[in-house]
Amino acid sequence: MLNIGIQFSERNFEYDVYSLVRAFYPAGNVQMYVPGEEEPAGEFECLIALGYRIDGIDCRISVSGEEKFCGKTDVDFYENRPETKNRLKQLVYRGLSEVSNRTLPWGTLTGIRPTKIPMHLLEEGWKNPQIAEYMRSTYYSGNEKTALAIAIANRERAILKDIDYENGYSLYVGIPFCPSICLYCSFGSHPLAKWRDRMEEYLDALLREISFVGREFCDKKLNTVYIGGGTPTTLEPEQMRRLLRHITECFDLQDLQEFTVEAGRPDSITEEKLMVLREFPVNRISINPQTMHQKTLDLIGRGHTVEQVRDAFVLARKLSFDNINMDLIIGLPGEGKAEVKETLREIESLHPDSITVHSLSLKRATRLHLFKDQYEEISFENSQEIMEMAEKSAGSLDMYPYYLYRQKNIAGNFENVGYAKVDKAGIYNILIMEEKQSILAVGAGASTKLVFDHGRRIERVENVKDVTHYISRIDEMIERKKTGIEKWLK
Repeated sequence: MLNIGIQFSERNFEYDVYSLVRAFYPAGNVQMYVPGEEEPAGEFECLIALGYRIDGIDCRISVSGEEKFCGKTDVDFYENRPETKNRLKQLVYRGLSEVSNRTLPWGTLTGIRPTKIPMHLLEEGWKNPQIAEYMRSTYYSGNEKTALAIAIANRERAILKDIDYENGYSLYVGIPFCPSICLYCSFGSHPLAKWRDRMEEYLDALLREISFVGREFCDKKLNTVYIGGGTPTTLEPEQMRRLLRHITECFDLQDLQEFTVEAGRPDSITEEKLMVLREFPVNRISINPQTMHQKTLDLIGRGHTVEQVRDAFVLARKLSFDNINMDLIIGLPGEGKAEVKETLREIESLHPDSITVHSLSLKRATRLHLFKDQYEEISFENSQEIMEMAEKSAGSLDMYPYYLYRQKNIAGNFENVGYAKVDKAGIYNILIMEEKQSILAVGAGASTKLVFDHGRRIERVENVKDVTHYISRIDEMIERKKTGIEKWLK
């Protein structure tokens, strides 16, 4: 593991530089400090020294004590923070690229929403070639990723053309229970076996919060509903019916464009549960294999078989579900090009309506990260070639990329891309990524986004993650929302 030090002349833009360094060296041990304050002990194999001045920025990079890069940029450091940040990241990127002899597909972009840049410029009237030149010169993004971001931004604009940002909103409903907790999962999921006896209590609290949102937003247009988790289909049929009935009673659905239930785990899907969904205006579901290799499914703790994936999908089609998404993960332990190719072939044979291709992200909270020493003998592989295989597979199903986001510590510094057939794109997915509209989120761990001032400001209202606390403190969760709505939206 490479020991890397980042020395700042003052505390400013630390996170931006840190994220860029981690993009080049995802497995590195990175420490930041300011001389004169508490300094880390020991020597660094790579030291990045940044000097901030009113008239510019200096960057020196030394490897094993030998200076390998020296650069500077002229910018009024305190005058324009966005411009300063861009120039600083450009400078550090050039140095790291020279020292490591490599480039990054997304250049200096380390945030999770790269498509927001071309989306904003399109709304200002820029043409695609102008945007491409701006992204390449400002963020050093590669040609392929630049083209992908611009294509998706154009497609998103077309999909969202009938969404009322100012007078509309979306609803997210969180069901934080799963049949088992996957090795890579960083969400606030709770094992069903432990919580089964308290699911009714959870529903009681959840329905109270839903009732509040319905009353508070009775004068707004509900555009999309997304029931996620966890695994919503861990609910028993009557519990699911109770939840869906309550939603349809609390909200006017005449402006609803999409109603998604993330069925997710195939081992939680039954014909009875799918029949319950058919009783309500649910028009989109997900059945998520992640991989079609049994050995990998067993390793990552999915707890279902490849055959269950096929059976659940065929059953949903038999019951007339005509908008089914499937999630896949590239970079799972032990899987390379051959394994991904086989998974894609299996998915193609099912003909879903959309697929979401995720690059594995080793987040700190996952068991895969916490116990990574146990998996040192297992490879984690991703490459541009594998990502292009997934894109080609989606194309063979007449699907086009329609939304994109990135995560920290993502395999190969790539991205997650949603592909969909015409008129089958997940509208909620775009809304949550582009942050164009308020999303009222209910349930344990749910995070509400209040978008206002014509999309220029966003405030968040968080619910507690712990299910027991959510149940016992539901009045507080409702009050938090009430306070946030009154402060920011009214």
